[in-house]
Amino acid sequence: MDLESLENKKVKEWTKLLNKKYRDEQNRFIVEGMNLVNEAYQNGYLEELIIEKGKVLPLDVTTYYVTHEIMKKITSLDNPPTVIGICKKIEEKELGNKILVLDNIQDPGNLGTIIRSACAFNVDTIILSENSVDLYNPKVIRATQGMIFNLNIVEKDLSSFIPLLKAQEYKIYGTDVNGGVNVKSVKEYGKHCIIMGNEGNGISDNIKRLCDKFIYITMNEKCESLNVGVAASIILYEMVN
Repeated sequence: MDLESLENKKVKEWTKLLNKKYRDEQNRFIVEGMNLVNEAYQNGYLEELIIEKGKVLPLDVTTYYVTHEIMKKITSLDNPPTVIGICKKIEEKELGNKILVLDNIQDPGNLGTIIRSACAFNVDTIILSENSVDLYNPKVIRATQGMIFNLNIVEKDLSSFIPLLKAQEYKIYGTDVNGGVNVKSVKEYGKHCIIMGNEGNGISDNIKRLCDKFIYITMNEKCESLNVGVAASIILYEMVN
């Protein structure tokens, strides 16, 4: 189907998906560029394909051919891609044995990096606190480089959900640069949950009280802390199984 008007109803609907409120209402989000579109398609999340006229991408999904001006209107990028996908949100699956909890992560790039590392190091589920950056923020989506489609990622109220994990016999590990044990000494092969905290303040006090044990990364004393995306990657690597 060809679309040329910026006032077309479909174009207006797509543009609204740049807003979190509308993403939540419609349970849909945008992916931009060939790599993300292909990942969404391969994992069954792509619902509509938007292609700039003159380009071809033979995927078995409802496809719209649009002008460059329409691409500029619906993209979050300075330089519009030639391919955009409209996806349904990630479906909630079983938790699995290895869970990563993110408490009030605010930077989209950090969240994207953590998602990529979680996929690389065999995490089954990521649980986002309700006050974290939106999973479907376009910057988060790009930073995941498509790995968002390969994980179970859910949003929960941590203060009520972590006790449910404890009741299911998950061991809860908090991260704290000032205490606990060296992550290298932990070889956890059972049901466990690792909590990473906010970029500036770490894990919230009420969530800390729910932890069974604390872990830290040994490093040069001249370095006070690591970026949360880097720290999460190291910890997941050390505890990979």
